Amino acid sequence: MNPPIGVAVVGAGYWGPNLVRNFQGSQAFHLRWLCDLDVERAQRVLGGYSTVQVSADLDEVLADPSVDAVAIATPAGTHLPVAMAALAAGKHVLVEKPLAATYEEGLRLVEEADRRGLTLMCDHTYCYTPAVLRVRDLLAAGELGELHFLDSVRINLGLVQRDIDVIWDLAPHDLSILDFVLPAEVRPIAVAAHGADGIGAGRACVAYLTLQLSNGAIAHIHVNWLSPVKVRTAIFGGSKRTLVWDDLNPSQRLSLYDRGVDVSSPDELGDEQRRDILVSYRSGDMVAPALTEREALRTMVDEYARAITTKTPALTDGRSGLRVLEILQAASRSLAEGGIMIKLDEGHMA
Repeated sequence: MNPPIGVAVVGAGYWGPNLVRNFQGSQAFHLRWLCDLDVERAQRVLGGYSTVQVSADLDEVLADPSVDAVAIATPAGTHLPVAMAALAAGKHVLVEKPLAATYEEGLRLVEEADRRGLTLMCDHTYCYTPAVLRVRDLLAAGELGELHFLDSVRINLGLVQRDIDVIWDLAPHDLSILDFVLPAEVRPIAVAAHGADGIGAGRACVAYLTLQLSNGAIAHIHVNWLSPVKVRTAIFGGSKRTLVWDDLNPSQRLSLYDRGVDVSSPDELGDEQRRDILVSYRSGDMVAPALTEREALRTMVDEYARAITTKTPALTDGRSGLRVLEILQAASRSLAEGGIMIKLDEGHMA
């Protein structure tokens, strides 16, 4: 058994308390500090009987030799200076989505972590849900066949952000899931984005992203702050089966359909039939795979510990965060230029 890893959480706002709870519940970690500019808020998060230290001074936290790792839950614009300071102090780093405010800033973090031999991990939380882990396994095992399409919907009423548009707020979830589940030989090669600001917020509140994949498949992502109903669904259509994920249906999050379209290629037909491609429709069974419910953050924390102790990349390492950032930046450029398709840099996506 390895001794617990000393960890500090930076940021006690919206997401920080969730990290605090899961680090405190993990045998692999010992929560040493909670750092926030609002000390009183940090103390309220910990409660009156906690032995975890509180500070508004990041340098004080990073100077503590008992701290081996940090988890950063601050606004994206602060990720670069906070994470760079932690890496410079020799600490492993976990960063909330997105990895940084720009691709260039994210690249600096990845290169610094590599240079120092430290773990850099993105908390792409949805990737650690039992449902998404199963989707990844099914695609890797070829249970769906070749992926033909992904259709994802992530809509709800609010919260309208003051500093970023709906793409940067919600789409990182779907883009990180896509990056996580795609087979190694398939990757996004281009993206187009269309958006609208119907309430005069000064930024897109509704947006649609269309991605071209290297195998000829297409992915479509709808994100929306203005919907009166909350929807969290994704449909993965394959050549063999189609998988439907409904994240708001705890009794049946995944449904696997043996239904689809089969096409006979001309090479399989007789001479008289070669001019006509035969289309047939397959209507088989629907299976609901059983899932063991477990909090995604607990699985993510376990993966952070595994990456640190084994000195191997996390499932959602810094490079996965970079791939998401590249798509987000390209989508923003497409949105600004009227929805044109933007090609993604092959070197960046490697």
